[in-house]
Amino acid sequence: MFSHVETFGVDHQTEALVIGLFNQNQQFEGLLKEIDEALGGQLIHLIKEGDIRVQEKRTSTIHTLGKLGAKRLYFVGLGRKQALTKNGLKESFGLLFKKLKEAKISNASVALSTFDTGVWSEQETAALLGEAQQLAMYEFENYKKKSNEPDKQLEKIELFSFYKDVVQSALVGYTYGKATNSARTLVNLPSNMLTATDLANYAVEMAHTYGFEYEILEKEEMETLGMGALLAVNQGSAEPPKMIVLKYQGKEKWEDVIGLVGKGITFDTGGYSIKSKDGIVGMKTDMGGAASVLGAMEAIGELKPHQNVVAVIPSTDNVISARAFKPDDVITAMNGKTIEVLNTDAEGRLALADGISYAKHHGANYLVDVATLTGGVIVALGTHTTGAMTNDSALLQQIAKASIETGEPIWELPITERDKKRVRGSKVADLNNSPGREGHAIMAGTFIGEFAEQTPWVHLDIAGTATSAASHELGPSGATGVMVRTLATMVCSFETN
Repeated sequence: MFSHVETFGVDHQTEALVIGLFNQNQQFEGLLKEIDEALGGQLIHLIKEGDIRVQEKRTSTIHTLGKLGAKRLYFVGLGRKQALTKNGLKESFGLLFKKLKEAKISNASVALSTFDTGVWSEQETAALLGEAQQLAMYEFENYKKKSNEPDKQLEKIELFSFYKDVVQSALVGYTYGKATNSARTLVNLPSNMLTATDLANYAVEMAHTYGFEYEILEKEEMETLGMGALLAVNQGSAEPPKMIVLKYQGKEKWEDVIGLVGKGITFDTGGYSIKSKDGIVGMKTDMGGAASVLGAMEAIGELKPHQNVVAVIPSTDNVISARAFKPDDVITAMNGKTIEVLNTDAEGRLALADGISYAKHHGANYLVDVATLTGGVIVALGTHTTGAMTNDSALLQQIAKASIETGEPIWELPITERDKKRVRGSKVADLNNSPGREGHAIMAGTFIGEFAEQTPWVHLDIAGTATSAASHELGPSGATGVMVRTLATMVCSFETN
């Protein structure tokens, strides 16, 4: 996909030459000057007349009419140099790749130096480019009748730079983007094609690919271990539950283990607390947390950081039958705590309770759970920001730093002693799973925190960010693969407390 070119003249043959343009007084030098001269000094006039746009997130295309080796020039508007951010540049690259795809360009060359802000390196620019290429060009292969027309793909990207290691940097970005796309595909799959068994099989295949240790607990083993919370959610289903475990050991000893726990509810009817006819549509995406964790593990398997990671995914669907669990039931979780069920639609936190406990059983010293957990987080934070709760500010700071780097913003919601009292307010059990609508997202996080106990823990509620209703610079509508890159970045840069 990526190759390096150190000497790049105007006669270099390519379908598309990509150039970055800042919104500033144009004094062409280097490659831009050579191009301008080859085109008879017309570039500055095209910029002044608006045929070539320099505003951020604007792309312009001109045909060279045989005056250059490149058939077309693609100009990426970058706005003011001092205002450009990494995420802004990544989104601009995303728009560029969408245009290249629409034009059916199979090979392109990128002059990396023309994107230089003086703030970050060409290697970092190359990483942003590689990530954007995967994210922006993603498509879910749906089940519509296929056309016989061949689909021409972008197969080759040449990076013009004096730094040879830009290719390696681009591949790192590519890896993050590809892993995110894997998560997107899992979330986009219909639930009849992605059961808990299918999810487990996917994880096992990943384990074989990357040499992970793995474990898939079956229902009988969960019963022996006392995983009554996950088993309660599964009671109504014809599909068996799975507790999925992947272990990556990047250190000599199994210590300082980061536990990633993903909610794997493959479809959520709400159970006897049934969802509305409109609210139930789209509940195939309720395993978005599991997809994020699996995507992060794919990136970890590719990048091989010097860290230890255990990924745990409690998986089942939540459906209604004569055997399904009911409001007023009392169940016992793996750690021995009893739970009064007040809402069978608050099932994700039950599955995560046993998932958190099992991650600790496998030696997790730090815990991060990811889940499409509550509509309340959408009311609080909208659809662009992930809600976060924690019992350890240092761990949250590491995740927040990674989220800023990847452009996946998070915002902390509080957990107070009063919140804990509400979750512990059952008259018949240690906990109740749904104390009421007020502070709904916080109640869910507080409940999960009862199982993290003293282990440093962060909860990420991605109910609002796991999907997008509209297409955007870095992908189509549908699943976003949110938190894949944040989790992987956090793991790769993790510092023990």
